[in-house]
Amino acid sequence: MLNNNVEYNELLLEAWEKFINNEEHDYSFMRPEILESWKRSRSYLVDPYHPKKVILPPKDLEKRIQDNRFFIEVTKPYMEKLYSVVKGSGYYLLLIDKDGYIIDLIGDPEAIEHGKEHSMLVVGSNRSEQYAGTNAIGTGLVLKKPIQMWGGEHYVKPHKQYSCSSAPILDPEGNIIGALNITGSSTDYHTHTLGMIISAVDGISNELKRINAYKEIERVSNQRNLIIETMPSGLILLNKENEITQLNSKAVKMFNLKNKDVIGKSLFDFILFEDMKTVLDKEIYNKEKNVFLVESPSNPSKYNVSIDFVYDKNGVRDGTVIRFNETRRINRLVNTIGGYKANYTISSIIGSSPATMNMIRDTEKAAKSSSNILILGESGTGKELIAQAIHNGSRYSSGPFVAINCGALPKGLVESELFGYERGAFTGAHKDGHPGKFELADGGTLFLDEIGEMPLDVQVSLLRVLETREVVRIGGKYAKPIDIRIVAATNADLLKAVENRTFRNDLFYRLNVFAIHVPPLRKRGEDVYELTEYFLQRFRDSKKINFTVDPEVYKVFMKYSWPGNIRELENTIERAINITEGSEIRVEHLPNHILDAVSSAQPEEKDEEEEQTSKLDIESSNYRLIVSSLQQSGGNIKRAAEILGISRRTLYRKMDKFNIDLNEFRN
Repeated sequence: MLNNNVEYNELLLEAWEKFINNEEHDYSFMRPEILESWKRSRSYLVDPYHPKKVILPPKDLEKRIQDNRFFIEVTKPYMEKLYSVVKGSGYYLLLIDKDGYIIDLIGDPEAIEHGKEHSMLVVGSNRSEQYAGTNAIGTGLVLKKPIQMWGGEHYVKPHKQYSCSSAPILDPEGNIIGALNITGSSTDYHTHTLGMIISAVDGISNELKRINAYKEIERVSNQRNLIIETMPSGLILLNKENEITQLNSKAVKMFNLKNKDVIGKSLFDFILFEDMKTVLDKEIYNKEKNVFLVESPSNPSKYNVSIDFVYDKNGVRDGTVIRFNETRRINRLVNTIGGYKANYTISSIIGSSPATMNMIRDTEKAAKSSSNILILGESGTGKELIAQAIHNGSRYSSGPFVAINCGALPKGLVESELFGYERGAFTGAHKDGHPGKFELADGGTLFLDEIGEMPLDVQVSLLRVLETREVVRIGGKYAKPIDIRIVAATNADLLKAVENRTFRNDLFYRLNVFAIHVPPLRKRGEDVYELTEYFLQRFRDSKKINFTVDPEVYKVFMKYSWPGNIRELENTIERAINITEGSEIRVEHLPNHILDAVSSAQPEEKDEEEEQTSKLDIESSNYRLIVSSLQQSGGNIKRAAEILGISRRTLYRKMDKFNIDLNEFRN
């Protein structure tokens, strides 16, 4: 291959004439990449005599420039710097996008005007080989490498008066996003111009990598900031000098750091710990600690603190991450995991007898109140259900529901269970201390079952908490304020206990602000039917068997006094289901003590309502009336009985008589 000189250009002109006329010729003197580009240009049907005069319409050009705005802004300073070197020498620079369109140019006005007139070298024209044939821009994009194009090597004749140097520009991933080109007269050819272009392109590519790296760092930083900000914990990041480098808004709120310039300052300018000498010496997880604010060191707050160290690549400790969790949030999590949850609501109360309806009304009123509640009733009547219903209907419903049976704990443990203890408070105490039920219930409801069994000395402490709304752990120095709803329950006669001085008079009146009496099952009349149906349905669902009850069983149920109340009824039904060989519960499936108690009782006189409705029989078409009422009510026994004007007990008996399955009418 010859050097770029007059002789070489003459040979190129002769070869070009032969090539465009498809004549045989020796092209071995040419650069192979140029000959291959000529072949591509011919296959594209590029006119070898006239440059294409088509440019992008204004709207399309505006969109393309806008799409490449960032690319243009990064490249512009390099183009201006390179032009300052060649200014006045007849050169101009072109910036091309990945599709070959000129999107920016800078250069001598005369050169720009000449290029516009003779070669359509203007913004919006396309310099890819499909449009412009062999040229430094288009061929360089095809070859994906820098190239210098000498006059006669161009495919289109008007372009042969130029000498061009072009290099593709790569993004950080190595993809071509455009090219930078410098164009001048073919007589002003210099090999160093390609070096200048390559140097400028290297600078542009490095700038793009730098910007991309910065954006990635910014993205990661924003992502980290988002994670930090959305964490439920108060988060503080320290450098190796324990100076604050970052904190989230949760920490700002926790420690009242609003409007304070804390970044770059020592953590201990704002926050102190009870064990300052060792607090940052080792990593810890979720340890409860007293945290003081420097502005008010006498009033510490308890937080669950976690400390993690950050290490550099050499394993040297380079910083610290501290997480602060409010004990109420941790306690709520513990309650959820530990099973402290109120599952029942007022709608869970089964029954519609007058006694039950009165109890429901009282429960609704109690739920709306913030006063202490005392639930009175025999064992097995469902006092905890009422307590849960009050909790779920109150403003404390979003908080925990914590229940403790005061009669089930050894006397020596009642106080520590209720109020908690600090580490080392007594022999056998957990080394990190332990929160009591009052703290675990903070923001919610504490249910004190069998309150009458509480020891007198603990009653004194309980009274103090009720009056001050603060709790002090055993062995503790600081009181913790609590927002809590107290619901107590007992099956004992507390007034008699007060008289016997086994229950404090002042505590009784503090608890007995709002009393709810839970009636025993024997005073709830036909609720027995509804409760039986409720328990039966549970077993139907679990065992996939449609259990029914013989009407004679209901007669026994209505005569029995149920000393064990609802709990006894549930156990009786479960026992009967387990021993029956079919799907019907009959009298012989009931426990002997129930049958014996009923058989020894006085015979019951016939119900007046039953006497009046005895005419409900199959002959008088009342079978169809019952079916119709159940269809209208969607299987609602109460509503169906109202339609017929009879009691639910009578309706149940008639359904059993006519072998009517209630499930067939329920949606």
